Amino acid sequence: MLAAERYEKIVQLVNERGSIRVSELSELFQVTEETIRRDLDRLESAGRLRRSHGGAVSVKDQSQHPEIPYAEREIVHAEEKRRIAGAAIQLIRPRDRILLDASSTAWYMAASMPDIPLTVLTNSIKVATELASKEKIEVISTGGILAQRSLSFVGPLAERSLDTYHVDKVFLSCKGVHLERGISESNELQARVKQKMVGMADEVIVLADASKFGVQAFTRVADLADIDAIVTDRRIDRDTVRQLEERSIAVTAV
Repeated sequence: MLAAERYEKIVQLVNERGSIRVSELSELFQVTEETIRRDLDRLESAGRLRRSHGGAVSVKDQSQHPEIPYAEREIVHAEEKRRIAGAAIQLIRPRDRILLDASSTAWYMAASMPDIPLTVLTNSIKVATELASKEKIEVISTGGILAQRSLSFVGPLAERSLDTYHVDKVFLSCKGVHLERGISESNELQARVKQKMVGMADEVIVLADASKFGVQAFTRVADLADIDAIVTDRRIDRDTVRQLEERSIAVTAV
């Protein structure tokens, strides 16, 4: 059974029963409990279930495709995100015009950004506030409807604002990176903004920890053909790296 098929069957079982344990899934699919835990981590990142102690619970009865609150995203895989952010900063050159999305990894970038001449466009309140103390960095905010859970600007005004700019590099995160289905987000409004971001940059750099790979979230953002580079962590599967590099995507694992 392919991993993608296993993901769908896990979600189906969780939704039918309301909750299920790791040990039971391990027996049903004849894979190790560690494999099931990784599956559940990826499915939780995609917003398709919630991890619980020893298993998972359904999100079917919750509001459809809710965003994970920023405070929660900030601490999930925090060490990996810090390393990814540090490696991403190395790709920036003085006087670059860059775009940072409203992901927690982009905020880690902003927090560690050296005070060099840059223009930074962002739809994130947290990123803009973090960069405000850096004298050499010009910060431009998109404006728009405030999404309270992610502290980001979304909606038509944010999208129209992005239409007026062009940047050298965009750094964005996502809920899923799938070899066949591309980059995806769990929230449609966030996905629409990120679609605009991809189309306005010379270079598109995806920031995604290893738990995001193999996941297809609710809304498509971009095809892998639209991506120039991915910065991830060392847990990424070597075969996945090989397949990405065969598609001319530069992969940095830190």
